[in-house]
Amino acid sequence: MADWVIVVDDDVANLKMAGHILSRNNMRVTALKSGKALLEYIGANQPDLILLDILMPEMDGFETMEKLRASETGKEIPVIFLTANEDEESETKGLKLGAMDFIKKPFVPEVLALRVRHIIDLNRLQRNLEMEVDKKTKENERLSLHVVQTLADAIDAKDTYTNGHSGRVAKYSREIAKRAGYSEKEQNNIYMMGLLHDVGKIGVPDAVINKPARLSDDEFELIKNHPVMGARILKNIKEMPKLATGARWHHEKYDGKGYPDGLSGEDIPEEARIIAVADAYDAMTSNRSYRDVLPQGVVREEIENGKGTQFDPRFADIMLRMIDEDVEYTMREQ
Repeated sequence: MADWVIVVDDDVANLKMAGHILSRNNMRVTALKSGKALLEYIGANQPDLILLDILMPEMDGFETMEKLRASETGKEIPVIFLTANEDEESETKGLKLGAMDFIKKPFVPEVLALRVRHIIDLNRLQRNLEMEVDKKTKENERLSLHVVQTLADAIDAKDTYTNGHSGRVAKYSREIAKRAGYSEKEQNNIYMMGLLHDVGKIGVPDAVINKPARLSDDEFELIKNHPVMGARILKNIKEMPKLATGARWHHEKYDGKGYPDGLSGEDIPEEARIIAVADAYDAMTSNRSYRDVLPQGVVREEIENGKGTQFDPRFADIMLRMIDEDVEYTMREQ
């Protein structure tokens, strides 16, 4: 069954354009001309996503969104706002109301189709995860390690060059946590967080992940958004509320120059600081499209040089000790 998108805009030309673009990408489209019409229509219909214009007469997009979220039938449907202006205040207000994204008018066909498809896929994945967790909860069980490992394998399968990456990052993270004095339960939690740290890459096109050449600025922005996507996917798994921590903040840097939030030092959760070291180590000790595994001495030097800038010095020192003990250089992709 085709994904179903409702487009709400008082401008008929915009409705026709959005409908044409999405229909061409094999989506079912319903066009509505007002917020009032949307609220009436939603009562008996459940689309996969709503594209909602902000500037409309009588009831604007923000008021429509508030009433949509207050309704029983509309509170869970993902919404992307349509706007002709790049207004930071409007964007902040929209995100606080629960919007998933903003798309600027006039539409760029590829961008509109890509963002709509990504949000629908992400929302579906989140629902599936929540259903799995709810099922396990009713059976009085925890989210099984097997389910998480299977999902981690699916993430790694998107990247031709990082086979087993999530499992190795999880293993290295658990060992760092063990040496840092974490309890066994905390070590296991960090292992699970490490397995799912890259879950947001599910929302990044394969062509971007596997591109052997230098990424364009737009492609790099897609890559940089995977921590936010990952956190969105994992945030509602109530049995393990910290799962989203590793996903969102594993690319933050100790000096505050990382992403997505520019956190620094102790403001970065400890678990994310541990995963950041493990993730960087595995990136250097794995094969890539543009290079082979780096020599161990080069890897050690990079970790040493990153202390206090990219990495928390405490966890970087633990990784350096692990490197020094690995005299046969077996701690890498084989």
